[in-house]
Amino acid sequence: MVADNIYSPLGRNTRANIEALKQGRSGIQLHTGNLSPDPYYASLFDTTFKIEDESKTFFEQIVLASALDAIQKAAIKPADKRTGFILSSTKGNISLIENLKNGSYPEKRIALHTSASVVARELGFSSEPLVVSHACISGLLAIITGMRLIQSGLYDKLVITGADLITSFIYSGFRSFQAVSQNPCKPFDAARDGISLGEAAATVILSANGYPGAILLSGGSVSNDANHISGPSRTGEELWLAIRRSLEQSGTDAKDIDFISAHGTATRYNDEMEAKAIHLASMEKIPLNSLKGYYGHTLGAAGILESIVTIHSMKENIIFPTLGFSTPGTELPVNVVKEISKSNLRRTLKTASGFGGCNAAIVMVNC
Repeated sequence: MVADNIYSPLGRNTRANIEALKQGRSGIQLHTGNLSPDPYYASLFDTTFKIEDESKTFFEQIVLASALDAIQKAAIKPADKRTGFILSSTKGNISLIENLKNGSYPEKRIALHTSASVVARELGFSSEPLVVSHACISGLLAIITGMRLIQSGLYDKLVITGADLITSFIYSGFRSFQAVSQNPCKPFDAARDGISLGEAAATVILSANGYPGAILLSGGSVSNDANHISGPSRTGEELWLAIRRSLEQSGTDAKDIDFISAHGTATRYNDEMEAKAIHLASMEKIPLNSLKGYYGHTLGAAGILESIVTIHSMKENIIFPTLGFSTPGTELPVNVVKEISKSNLRRTLKTASGFGGCNAAIVMVNC
C-alpha cells in the first residue's frame, strides 16, 4: 500500500484525520431534520465540504476528491492500462430516488457502474473501472479483490476508493432494525445500544512493486455465515474462518499479530460475535480498537478508511483508543484499548462483517 487519502468530516486528507484522532475528536454530532423527525447522532459532512460541480453528484465529488489526492501523492499515471480503479460502495447515488419528480426513475444514473465510469473518466483511467458492493465488508473486500488482481498479473497498480453518504433511505433502514443508537455509539461497551452512521470517502493505492516505507498487504480472506439477512452468526466461527485463512495466506501465527482493528459497530450482536471469533483465533489478549466512535459506520468506506488509519498507526507505532468504551460488555472479554498508547506494530489484523452474514479479514505487515 503506497498512498492513501481519507476525506471525512474530520478532515480532507489523511494527515488532518490522524491529527484529529490524536486529539480525541469525533465527527459524530447531534443533528436535527433531514434524515429523521427526531434529533439523531451521526458523522456528516457540512456545507463547507461541498464541491460545486453540477455535472456530478456529491457522492461522485467526494470519491473524486479522495482518489485525486492519493493519485497525486503516489505520482502514478491513471492512463496506464496496467493501472486500475475500483469503486467500493453500498448505496452510492441512492439519494437520487428519494425526491423523484414527475415519476421519473434515474435508472442509469443511479447505477454504481455509472458513478465508477464518471470518476474513472474524470481521473483519466483508460482501463475499465470495477465495482465492489457487498454490504459493510465492501471496502475490505475491494482491497482483497485488488490484491488478488495484482497477484494474478492483471494490474501493476490499483486505486481503490470507498465512499457512502447517509440518506433518508439508509437511515430509515437501520432505524427499522432498531439498530441506531440515540447517543454516540459505544463499541464493545456494556451500555452499547446501536450504531452511529457516518459519511466518508477513502482511497488506498496498491502496487505490485515495493516502495520504501510501504505497508505490505500479506493476506486476505472472506467468508459467510449464512445465518440471517441482517443478524450475524451467534458463534463467530465464520469470521474466525476468514481470520484463520488470512493468517495462513500471510504465513503469520495468531500470536505474532500486534494489534486488531475491529469492525466494532456497537450493536449487541456484532460486537458479541467479533469477540467470540477473536477468542476462537486465540487473539483475545491482543490490543483491539474500533474507530466507529470517531467516524460512525461509514458503510462502503469503512473497511478502507479503517485500514488507512491502521497503516498510519503502524508507521507511527501508535494505537488509538475505542471512543465511547469504558466498561467491558461482551460475554467473552477482549483487550479493548481505552487510551491512546505507543506500541511496536509490525503485524496487524483488520476485520469487517456485514448484512447477509458476510465477513472479511486482512493482514498487514510493516516491512
